[in-house]
Amino acid sequence: MRRGQPAGSGRPATPTRTRFWFDPRFGVGLVLVVASIVGVSVVVAGSDRTVAVYAARVSLAVGDRLDAADLVETDVRLGAAGELYLTPARLPADGLLVTRTVTAGELVPAAAVGSRAGEGVTSLVLELRGRLSAGLEAGSVVDVWSAGEVESGVFGPPTVLVGRAAIVRILEPTGLIQSGGGRAVEVLVPKDKVAAVLEAIANDDALSLVAVNAPIGG
Repeated sequence: MRRGQPAGSGRPATPTRTRFWFDPRFGVGLVLVVASIVGVSVVVAGSDRTVAVYAARVSLAVGDRLDAADLVETDVRLGAAGELYLTPARLPADGLLVTRTVTAGELVPAAAVGSRAGEGVTSLVLELRGRLSAGLEAGSVVDVWSAGEVESGVFGPPTVLVGRAAIVRILEPTGLIQSGGGRAVEVLVPKDKVAAVLEAIANDDALSLVAVNAPIGG
């Protein structure tokens, strides 16, 4: 009998196996760390990616027809914000219509252009008796109000003649307009409203422009 072995035992001692213990919290933490690393990598890659958008070659006014010749393709890093601007893929073959003033060199916002289906409008010059409201400029959206003269120097209640017209440009006052403190403004109006506007002009009605959703100044 060999020393160290129990009496009556002919088998060698079996070594004890070490059990592996896994904490689920460790697995959850590992998944979160990996997800965080992947997310940061995606954000960095997205912000570093350039996208082709259009910038205005010249200043674009409300009502202008927009074609590729008026634009310059520019590669910029905008990330997700690139969707807010006009891209080559968004420019149809027949062009677009400018709905908001864009200065030369400015990236063209997608919200500043529209389909040429919007060409159901035309521009008219309105002579305003009073002063123009502060803050109105080319591209502003206004309601055109009209008040008919009921007797000499007396006007009836004003009514909205055209709703949501766009200002194309503000003209320098001349002649009677200048002496009376009024202004002349070119606006885009729907073609089905042209007759009513021309009638108001012919009748020498008092015309005024009121900004749509104008902020209240303090």
